[in-house]
Amino acid sequence: MSHDTSDIARIGSRAHIIYTIVVFVVLASLDNAAIALIPSMVPQLETTFGVGKAAVGLLTAAQIVVTAITAVIWGYLADSRSRKRLLLWGTLIWSVAMAASGVTESFPTLLGLQLLAGVGLGSIASVGFSVISDFVAPRRRGLAMSFWGLSQGIGTLVGSLLASQAGAGSHSRPFFMLAFAGILFAGLYLAAYEPPRGFSEPDLAALHAAGADYEYAIDPSQLRVIAANRTNRWLVLQGLTAQVAYGSLIWVPLLYQEKVIAQGYSDVTGQKVGGLFAAMFTIGALFSILAGHIGDRWQRRNLGGRAYVSAIGILGAIPFFLIFFWIPLNGLDVTEGASTMTYIGEVFSQLVTNPWVAGAFLSALTALALTSADSPNWFALISDVNLPEHRGTVFGVGNLVNGAGRGVGTAFTAITAQTLQKTIAPPLNLALSLTLFQVFFLPTGWCYWKAAHTAPRDIEKVRATLRDRG
Repeated sequence: MSHDTSDIARIGSRAHIIYTIVVFVVLASLDNAAIALIPSMVPQLETTFGVGKAAVGLLTAAQIVVTAITAVIWGYLADSRSRKRLLLWGTLIWSVAMAASGVTESFPTLLGLQLLAGVGLGSIASVGFSVISDFVAPRRRGLAMSFWGLSQGIGTLVGSLLASQAGAGSHSRPFFMLAFAGILFAGLYLAAYEPPRGFSEPDLAALHAAGADYEYAIDPSQLRVIAANRTNRWLVLQGLTAQVAYGSLIWVPLLYQEKVIAQGYSDVTGQKVGGLFAAMFTIGALFSILAGHIGDRWQRRNLGGRAYVSAIGILGAIPFFLIFFWIPLNGLDVTEGASTMTYIGEVFSQLVTNPWVAGAFLSALTALALTSADSPNWFALISDVNLPEHRGTVFGVGNLVNGAGRGVGTAFTAITAQTLQKTIAPPLNLALSLTLFQVFFLPTGWCYWKAAHTAPRDIEKVRATLRDRG
């Protein structure tokens, strides 16, 4: 099939592409904001619904697993159908479920609505990745994907802040605010540009310049080819172990809330101040831009370079996470019952006047800077070693395994902490629980090391196929 090249210039202009990428990046951030809401307002949910931390942890884990399972289906559909329509429906599903979550007074109903939201959220991950990967050329893929990954980290930050501040008095407000944002950007997405598959592949440049389409789409017979790709196996397997550790980190806001309460402050003050500390500590994720750039440069010299960068980052972060978990907030000085704006100033003041707070910040900054090497290079590798019509499916499978690992980490960290609380008081029970789950980063580093050795062959195979088709 061919098309008018002037039409492509009109609907796929630079401004239109930038607009589309911005909308996608915001949607990706809202996805993670939605997942971060529940763990950041645990005290409020315990009071409102009369449940324990373990029940809230299981709810969060269940939503993550549902999101991951449905992402596989969304991803497969994205490799064969209109991705714009799929994303629109997915966004509307999770937005409506979030709005309904704000009015329910029943915990089982809240659970059901959050699982429904997970169905919609699954579309943002895999369908969004499929579209974004078509906008990005291989040479700058790590750098570009760092912004995609960073948007998800920002979303987690926004969700945590929204829940800990707006949700301190009522659980309804954060759900309503996020639902409104989702519906707003669903409307903005109607004007977005859907790129042809393989839009930025150098080996297909002549094809697109001639006004022709890359007409290949996935079908069930190709699933065996995807499974035979050795790098795919290592990239998917690393997610199982990595996300157990990452899933445990969703309880960091609660850890720091408990640290504030341990200094003699009320639960409400603990939720607000602890939430601000947790948000401030995520600044290290900004280093993903540098990590993506380093991955690009190493990849141009060695096709296994991205995997090496990820392995070094994951393994190097472990000791800094341990410091971050165990360092106390001795001498913390904030105003009991103050407003969020007052607390923001006091938290930043503590950063420069209290060595314990400064130590927590520096350890978190270093740990997150190192682990930030993971996501942009993983995203880029998925694109590098797979054909355009396979990327949504592979990402969906990877996201499924990631979700399973994250769900296990999220649920069992809460269960472990609650079990330890019988003999170890907060926040030490949470610190110990988080420490135990860091061991899962070790096999993750090994998987990346193996992927570094299989990636060159798989990348060359993809390039040769695209050259034949172009």
